[in-house]
Amino acid sequence: AKAEKQLSLVIGDTVHIQESCEGEGFWDIALTFAIILEVKIITSAEMPLVKEVTTTLREWGSIWKQLYVSSKKERFSQVQRLMWDLMEWRSQLLSGTLPSDEFKELKQKVTSKIDYGNKILELDVVVRDADGNILDPERASVISLFRAHEDATAKITERIKEEQSNVQLDHSGVSARIQSSPTHSLYVFVRNFVCRIGEDSELFMSLYDPIKQTNISENYLVRWGDKGLPKDIEMLNSLKVVFTDLGNKDLAREKIYLICQIVRVGRMDLKDTNHKKWTTGLRRPFGVAVMDISDIIKGKTECDEEKQYFIPFHPKISGSHRPVTSSLRGSSVLHSETNKSLNTMSGLWVTMKALVGDIVQIRKEYPHLVDRSTVVARKLGFPEIIMPGDIRNDIYLTLHSGDFDKYNKTTQKNVEVIMLVCDEEGKVMPNSICLGAGDRPVNEYRSVIYYQIKQPRWMETFKVAIPLEEMPRIHLRFMFRHRSSQECKFSSFSVSCSHEVQFFKIDTSENNVTSSHDFKGSVEDTLSLSLCLSVGLLGLLKWRTRPEMLKQNLQELKLIDGEEVVKFLQDTLDALFNIMMEHSQTDDYDILVFDALVSNIQTYTHFYSLKNKGSKELFLQKCLRWTIFDCRDILLPMMLRELSGALAVVGEGLQDEKRNSVELLNNILEVLSQNDVVRANQRSRVVACMTAILSQMDDRHYSCYIETFSGTTDLVDFLMETFLLFKDLIGKHVYPSDWVTMIMVQNRVFLRAINTYADTMNHKFLDNNSFEVQLWNNYFHLAVAFITQESLQLQHFSPTKRSKILAKYGDMRRLIGFAIRDMWYKLGRNKICFIPGMVGPILEMTLIPEEELRRATIPIFFDMMQCEHNHSGNFIKFENEIILKLDHEVEGGGGDERYMELLQSMYEHTHTLWSCKMLVQHFVTLVTGLLERLLDYRTVMSDDSRNNRMSCTVNLLNFYKDINREGMYIRYLYKLRDLHLDGENYTEAAYTLLLHSKLLKWSEEQCILQLDYQTSHSQRQLKESLYDTIISYFDMGKMWEEAITLCKELADQFEMEVFDYELLGQKLNQQAKFYENIMKILRPKPDYFAVGYYGCGFPQFLRNKVFIHRGKEYERREDFQSQLMSQFPSAVRLNITTMPGDDIKNSNMQYIQCFTVQPVLEIPPRLKNKPVPDQIINFYKSNYVQRFQYSRPVRRGKVDPDNEFASMWIERTTFITAYKLPGILRWFETTVSPLENAIETMGQTNEKILTMINQYQCDDALPINPLSMLLNGIVDPAVMGGFAKYEKAFFTDEYMHEHPDDRDKLLRLKDLIAWQIPLLGRGISLHGKRVTDDLRPFHERMEECFKQLKKKVEKEYGVRELVRMKARQQKQKEGFCEMKEGKGSAKCVLIFFLLCSLIRMRDDPLGRALCCARSDSPSAHWLDLNAERPLRHTQRGDHAHTHMCLYVQNNML
Repeated sequence: AKAEKQLSLVIGDTVHIQESCEGEGFWDIALTFAIILEVKIITSAEMPLVKEVTTTLREWGSIWKQLYVSSKKERFSQVQRLMWDLMEWRSQLLSGTLPSDEFKELKQKVTSKIDYGNKILELDVVVRDADGNILDPERASVISLFRAHEDATAKITERIKEEQSNVQLDHSGVSARIQSSPTHSLYVFVRNFVCRIGEDSELFMSLYDPIKQTNISENYLVRWGDKGLPKDIEMLNSLKVVFTDLGNKDLAREKIYLICQIVRVGRMDLKDTNHKKWTTGLRRPFGVAVMDISDIIKGKTECDEEKQYFIPFHPKISGSHRPVTSSLRGSSVLHSETNKSLNTMSGLWVTMKALVGDIVQIRKEYPHLVDRSTVVARKLGFPEIIMPGDIRNDIYLTLHSGDFDKYNKTTQKNVEVIMLVCDEEGKVMPNSICLGAGDRPVNEYRSVIYYQIKQPRWMETFKVAIPLEEMPRIHLRFMFRHRSSQECKFSSFSVSCSHEVQFFKIDTSENNVTSSHDFKGSVEDTLSLSLCLSVGLLGLLKWRTRPEMLKQNLQELKLIDGEEVVKFLQDTLDALFNIMMEHSQTDDYDILVFDALVSNIQTYTHFYSLKNKGSKELFLQKCLRWTIFDCRDILLPMMLRELSGALAVVGEGLQDEKRNSVELLNNILEVLSQNDVVRANQRSRVVACMTAILSQMDDRHYSCYIETFSGTTDLVDFLMETFLLFKDLIGKHVYPSDWVTMIMVQNRVFLRAINTYADTMNHKFLDNNSFEVQLWNNYFHLAVAFITQESLQLQHFSPTKRSKILAKYGDMRRLIGFAIRDMWYKLGRNKICFIPGMVGPILEMTLIPEEELRRATIPIFFDMMQCEHNHSGNFIKFENEIILKLDHEVEGGGGDERYMELLQSMYEHTHTLWSCKMLVQHFVTLVTGLLERLLDYRTVMSDDSRNNRMSCTVNLLNFYKDINREGMYIRYLYKLRDLHLDGENYTEAAYTLLLHSKLLKWSEEQCILQLDYQTSHSQRQLKESLYDTIISYFDMGKMWEEAITLCKELADQFEMEVFDYELLGQKLNQQAKFYENIMKILRPKPDYFAVGYYGCGFPQFLRNKVFIHRGKEYERREDFQSQLMSQFPSAVRLNITTMPGDDIKNSNMQYIQCFTVQPVLEIPPRLKNKPVPDQIINFYKSNYVQRFQYSRPVRRGKVDPDNEFASMWIERTTFITAYKLPGILRWFETTVSPLENAIETMGQTNEKILTMINQYQCDDALPINPLSMLLNGIVDPAVMGGFAKYEKAFFTDEYMHEHPDDRDKLLRLKDLIAWQIPLLGRGISLHGKRVTDDLRPFHERMEECFKQLKKKVEKEYGVRELVRMKARQQKQKEGFCEMKEGKGSAKCVLIFFLLCSLIRMRDDPLGRALCCARSDSPSAHWLDLNAERPLRHTQRGDHAHTHMCLYVQNNML
């Protein structure tokens, strides 16, 4: 190997090709010698069906999670069940132990389940052949694919109807499925048992009939620990049981209860306190939990397996000798006042669900509920249907009652009954007793002990679990004990079959056995299919032992009870068929056997006349399965005859695909020849036929067909009609959207045809003489429609579907996109014919998020600009069209940030080639700016925050206003209006529409239709209509001052222009009403809040910005802040009101700062110095405001404990918004003017100089380079001290005339410039002491530049000097800084306090805090932060300066 991705091979090596990708890569084996390679292709051991199940589960899994997140609970549970089914069946497929017939059956179930799940999840249809295998579109014809899609859709539709009918409840109380099913089950999941017992307990759960006072099912036993958890901790969250074998007779019971008997296992009395004398292991009755589940099990109440039911606990009444179940007659326990639960929370928490079917069926249909760990509790009796093959031999024994009355004693015994199963020799048979389902077998049974009861009634049922062959050899031994706290006494006896027996007391002292009391026990049910046969039926089954009785037994079979026959139906049928086969030589028993078979079938159908058809079919199938081998001589010939006839019919059919296609084509042509319009369902068949024809054509066929056109006109017409037909078929969705295989096959065929026709156009219609504009236009529109169709947008598909399409068909978008690019560049000078018509389609194509496609097609835009510029001298048409189309496309979901990056990078790589470079640069900047705002707008439109949507809308409409796109500007004005109306912001909605009205004139000119719903009006009519709407909005927002202004303007028009005095009167009346409202109606003042969004986690339009929000009426700051935080759940609230540091601003988190600010009243000039009523002036205190203040107290100097006001200062922050409030938004950003920005920048520069000087004076080891760069950058003439641009921008007469209010700010800026000179002088002096010899020329030049700069600045702005230590004491005595008059300018003997104080003044429009220095400032250690002298104002002419004394120590600044 000579490269990284090459293999070194020697003779004899084996190459394992683990994966082969079609269409990508290739195997290049260069042989320099005769080498024989053994190549083995390793394939997955998994069968295709298992792979399909795995892929389906992965795809469904992601959708399943999305359903959970979107809280679609019903569909979530449905998909969960489907996935559980597939996982269970997948494990069966992987086991590899299924017979072929069961494998086929399972395969059918799996594919049916996948297809059904894909349909309800709106995934694609999977087309299969008759065996369930996925059809390969490469090998199947188009017609067969179409038919497979139709068949699959029909089957899925039928399946969905069946599912809906199964889950639809019958309003009479019982679901249709329950009515039709013969077998039912009840699923119960024990979630928790809450009861304060203090000892271990046993929970016996069963179904109970309170009317007959009998158990319906055997017990389900749960052993509960004294810690409040199951004894077996592994059973936690796994206590599931299903009660099976219930029939329709059981559902017909009047009442069915779910009961839970609680037996305490421990000491005799819970009140015993003597630990040493405790007896343990005593089973004592404790209570019962009961719930009426009649409606649930009968289907009247729809139950969900996730819904939990609480069953309250009822304790056993003290002193009662009756079992807890004896009081369950009717609903006595449920409604008894005496049997109240221990507390409201004592009881059982369970979930339940009624299931349809026997245990085998429900395990298949509900594998997520009934799994291997689910306990099965069977009915105490046979089910109504005993399917052939069902074998059950169970003995249930019920300990009923006993009489232990001691007539000569007042105190009765505490009797405990112990039962053992013994064999013939009297040995105890281990593990032969089962106390309840779900519990391990035990050696002995111990009864519940009733305290001093003479006639206890236990009513405890348990099962004797021994093999059938051991039944005749066993007997039961009962022993009795008196149990107390310290001792126990025995008496015992044995019983084999008696139900009521007398027992004997054993006198251990004399070895005498004396007669004693009566004891009653009952073998409640002996459920055995072998031990409980009737005599007649037993004679038939044992017919070989007494053949002379055969005729009599056959005749008596009709007289046996039908239920008894059905119980032993399998054995009966086996016996009858054996009799028929063994006596086949004679006809002695044929009639009798036939009558017996008919009788059995009649008995079965009569016995189950109300049962569903499925059970009958299952019964017949099983019967045939058992007898088919014995009766093959009879059945096989008949089956062969039937199959031969069926095969003959099949053989006569058309099996050839071509003949089928010809027949189909004939039918289609017949349909097309009809006069009526082809229906929708027929159109898909026609398209499938056309696609099939085109798929069979190769290049030779196309070429021959093109040559058949005699003239150019006919060929042009054919191509244009074909292009229109293809475009129509692509756009109108001939096939359902989930027929993805059919759609992709059609696209592949169409793509090949389009490219072939494009070659024809290049050869015949590209020259200028034969150029057909409409033909090329049709081609481009067809190609763009093809590339933008929804079925090819891979970014919208799941990863599984995307990978399947790419592997099978590739990305067709690239192919057609590259073809469009090539066709465009071949147009030459004909390109101008498609500008601006093709701008929109090309833009739609370039917005597709496919990197290579974008790189290939975005340059078409630059070519269009160059083409139009060469033709017209500009590309205004192109620019207008792309701005209009870009707005619609991005709002529809196209475009992303990567598109902006590609557009910018392609311009930077190719801009040197254009003659219109500046125009193109402006266009790129324009488009990227618009796209950035459009993407922000699209992002927030799905956001819950209405404020964010409004902000992005305002950004867009301002952008369109700046670039003079009036139509788009108005469009977004109305979108903003709608958002305001949704939030009941009527004032802001009025201001928004007012912007539209300002674009109109009072003239009769016709309006340009800007909106889809706008009708033709003159500008006067539209403006008048807008004013009426705006006035109504102002009225609802109680902004009557604004409404009066508009009424006056309308009244003036009605009076002076249109002379409509009737409307004039109406407006004057409305105006008078508004005046009255101002004086009489109370208008609450809204609060204003400053909100800062800090951190990079916010979007760009919010990041590190401060906004002033206008609150609603009576809205408190806490409510406003809570609503604000709900819009940004991950944001952290800042509890400070000062500006946060850079660490917070630059962090990736979100920080929100919110506090109340006060509006600054700006009285209108017409109201100044006049006696204005409070109702009028109060309005201006919270409206038409742009300046806001926030004040907070700060402590400075020494604190006087007796007078806190002596040291309390006020720090005041002033905010200025970009626009007055209220306005088109309820909030506006705080702004800094260019002049204020210059002041802030100049102050920061001075602070930087001062900080660096301080650092270099403290540390001699610092390198000189940073100081050199800083000083040179300021004093160099090329920079002119950093303030030359400020002088040109602000220090002009024109600026002073336009901004008369900025006079104080200009003086402040001049002051900062003047103070920079002494700082530079100190820095250059320090630089001269530290500079090296090689940098001495550089330093000398810098000194020369500084002298020139100093001379200029001191002449223009005055001289400033820094105070030194020698003058410190004198200045402290004077208490303030003096002003020294110099040559025409002031010399302020002041150290550089302006660095900190003037910059951070918070009572000026900059909004900066009044402070001396931050505690974290590098120079904080030498600034006297607790200056004892107050601020002192000194006058110079008509300008006031504010200073504060700071001190110098250690000869340091």
